[in-house]
Amino acid sequence: MKNVILFFTDQQRFDTIGSLGNPVIKTPALDRLLSVGTWFSNAYTPSPVCVSARLSMLTGKYCHQTKCTKNEIMPGGLTSIMHVLKEHGYQTHGAGKMHFMFKDDDLFGFDHLDSSEEIDNGKKDDYKDFLLTNGYGHVKDPHGVRSEMYYIPQPSQLPDRLHHSTWVADRSIDFLTSRNTEKPFFLMSSFIKPHPPFEAPVPFNKLYRAYDMPLPIMNDDDETRQTYWNKIQNRYKGRDKGTDQNLLKTMKAYYYACISHVDCQIGKIMDYLELNDLMDDTMIIFASDHGEMLGDYHCFGKRCFYDGAVRIPLIVKAANQKESACSHANCSLVDLFPTILDELDIPDAFQLAGNSLYNLSDDRAVISQFNTGEFGTYMIKQGNRKYIYSAPDDKEWFFDSAAEKGESVNLALNPDCESNMNDLKRILIDKFEKDGYFQVLDHGDFRKYGKKIPFQSPDEGYLFQDGPGSVPDLKGYTR
Repeated sequence: MKNVILFFTDQQRFDTIGSLGNPVIKTPALDRLLSVGTWFSNAYTPSPVCVSARLSMLTGKYCHQTKCTKNEIMPGGLTSIMHVLKEHGYQTHGAGKMHFMFKDDDLFGFDHLDSSEEIDNGKKDDYKDFLLTNGYGHVKDPHGVRSEMYYIPQPSQLPDRLHHSTWVADRSIDFLTSRNTEKPFFLMSSFIKPHPPFEAPVPFNKLYRAYDMPLPIMNDDDETRQTYWNKIQNRYKGRDKGTDQNLLKTMKAYYYACISHVDCQIGKIMDYLELNDLMDDTMIIFASDHGEMLGDYHCFGKRCFYDGAVRIPLIVKAANQKESACSHANCSLVDLFPTILDELDIPDAFQLAGNSLYNLSDDRAVISQFNTGEFGTYMIKQGNRKYIYSAPDDKEWFFDSAAEKGESVNLALNPDCESNMNDLKRILIDKFEKDGYFQVLDHGDFRKYGKKIPFQSPDEGYLFQDGPGSVPDLKGYTR
């Protein structure tokens, strides 16, 4: 029987793989996977934020169907791909960040989890226990210092052998070594990086230098391109107080370093597969939950539908696949569930929103969503055309990726594009109507709530995410 491994990163842009045209970044393991796998060049997340994207991927349903549209408590009662594979005799194991936010300790179909999250949620964290056992319990921010330092590049406080990305690979190999060899397996190796803070261990922290890095896409009028949520993120991540080009380049250098370090760990797992004759019998998927704006249009983070945030890297190697291939059809993380079923010859009886990646049409439309109601933003992409509506901005965007200036020019108010834009908008609204998602609609259009002003003052809206024990509480030095 065939096995399945899902390599999953957090906040990795679509354009961060060496052999796919990035002349700076070094990703030999992913390049090796590409040599025997299929690259999906137009892959998108169903939600440009962690929790809702992951739930959609693992259930094969869009956000409006799961009723999870942001980083929030996940609704129970949904069937995951792990549930289905367990019913068909698979061992299911997860290592690393899952970002499950159920009300209880639901493993969501995994037999076992080597658990770890970048923010302390008060639950068991195997990685932090591992650090404590190895004499590093004093490190209160093991994934990097957040708050004001969220987008400040920083070397890891941990040696490579104890870094989280290394730990995920080691726990994955431990599972592969100790598993029941009489049964097939599903393994999800889920890395926190390159999610900020951008920190990599020695010597990866000096793999790239600022002067090697290209600047982001920036224009003088970028404020007009920023959505309500872009402005919120720029403020609470401390990135709306001006531009420092050296800092922007150093950010990218450390972001790339995080990706290369993860790539190295993926290479270790692939080496194990090859040495133990598992490669031919294993389907391997590499993907990320969403991207990172990384300064494009003076924006940072995700929660928007520019390609930097919503477009993701996606590589699939079918079991026994020996040659590289490429698909330019639009696709989504919701397609992974039906693709795995297709690969394993398991009937699809689950009313999934996605389609098998082995059977995509050229006119395929995919959708994405962040939040809902008065704060909801929505996207549909078909062919080269992308339509976006933001309720808090009460504004539309329309892009044609084949156009010379791409996403630097909003074509929504161009009369030559009005018909094309409205056709695409209609497909999105029809989808919501068909699925009974009427609460965001009003008489066949998006419901209007009025434009929101993100801040009333230049001194509000900061976000602090300090780990327990990381803020001084000493006599004479208490904050």
